[in-house]
Amino acid sequence: MRASLVALICWLAGSFSPAAADTIVLKNGRRIVALRVFEEGEKVRYETPAGELTLPKSIVDHIEKGGFVAMPESHEASAASLGITPPTMEASAEIEKAAVHDGGIDRNYLARVEGEARSGDDAANAKAARALHAASQFELGRGDMEHALVDERAGLKYTPDDPALLMNVAYLHLRRSEYKASLEYLERARRVAPDDPEVAKLEGWAYYGMNKPDRAVAEWKRALALAPDPEVQAALAKAQRDNQEEANYRENESSHFTLRYSGAAAPDLAKEMLRALEMHFAAIESELNYTPPDSIGVILYTQQAFADITRAPGWVGALNDGRIRVPVQGLTSLTPELSRVLKHELTHSFIQQKTHSRAPVWLQEGIAQWMEGQRSRDNATVLVKVYNEKQAIGLGQLEGSWMKLSGPLAGYAYAWALANVECIVQTDGMGDLERILNHIAEGSSTEAAVQEVLRNSYDELAQATVTYLHKTYL
Repeated sequence: MRASLVALICWLAGSFSPAAADTIVLKNGRRIVALRVFEEGEKVRYETPAGELTLPKSIVDHIEKGGFVAMPESHEASAASLGITPPTMEASAEIEKAAVHDGGIDRNYLARVEGEARSGDDAANAKAARALHAASQFELGRGDMEHALVDERAGLKYTPDDPALLMNVAYLHLRRSEYKASLEYLERARRVAPDDPEVAKLEGWAYYGMNKPDRAVAEWKRALALAPDPEVQAALAKAQRDNQEEANYRENESSHFTLRYSGAAAPDLAKEMLRALEMHFAAIESELNYTPPDSIGVILYTQQAFADITRAPGWVGALNDGRIRVPVQGLTSLTPELSRVLKHELTHSFIQQKTHSRAPVWLQEGIAQWMEGQRSRDNATVLVKVYNEKQAIGLGQLEGSWMKLSGPLAGYAYAWALANVECIVQTDGMGDLERILNHIAEGSSTEAAVQEVLRNSYDELAQATVTYLHKTYL
């Protein structure tokens, strides 16, 4: 035990190297940590692991350059989870400054321009639409996709055939994993602007999310024929690998799933898996009080195909990158272990869609392990010792991708994530987890959501978790 603990502490000390980062400080005091920040005219553009976003310069107080933040390197993202740059839209700097200033949205100004638009004048309608778009972009920059969507759709009422607004509404639905809803707006945009590459680009994302990689490939090829785009090129390469592998796969469907499998997987196994998935769906739906809106894709691979397609590290036994990918080579019936893997990965689908892909990795993995039935008994002693020797990794450092973690460090990360979630559930019940996820979905940072629901900071949650582990298992 002691030797393994020393080895683990060595991994902890050396595996998280700080990466350079910039911090945007808004006039309302909020701070946004970004990989890089660029000032461009009246806008501030910034890069995050989830993609590129912009803010009106009028709400920014100052930018702090060259700070450091622990950001584990991300594994090559799937087409469904690559950053999607929002569609561009011409806007008036004067309208933007009037709609968003002093760190917030001027709702009185919005009400005034909407009142003027009721006259039916085209210029007044365009002004109201762009003011509401500016408000939506501000909310998107804060991660509040729900209110961003409300304002963007409100703007669309005044200029219903504006392709840029239609695409921005579609984009927000995509970010919320609402693929069918996104396509409705993209089809309207295509009727107005049939040769706009942004329409084809976003339609590719929607079809990929709906488990139709062949349609996604077609749309992304169309987008590239209209204009070069590195985002589309990366997504297309990923979708083409999927499409080539799955060309001769069989397909089964159930109420909530579309399952594809190669001839190497037994048809009876596929049917058993669909029954198990539907059973797990009902259980998770009840626990998290949420129902995903669209069918969830599940792909069964041989071991080699799984490695080739996902390019995941060797310790990864299954993957959920928008679709649940599972190697099942050699299995002819559903085993208890495979059933647990399915429930674990399905939990990710629920959380990703419930929080619009905003939930951090530690919370996702902790909840997924809890839902599949894992508990902290076997890891409690090591976790408590690591914490007491002040070698524990903070939850803030475990928010990003784990795909580049070594096997030992990944094992620690999973164990520590489970322990924190277990402490939350056993102390106050699943309701607190549901409320934390709801706050995250509304745009709150995870630590702020934890603070709001539990009245604990990350450090206080870690301390409470160690107390729980010691009391329960030691």
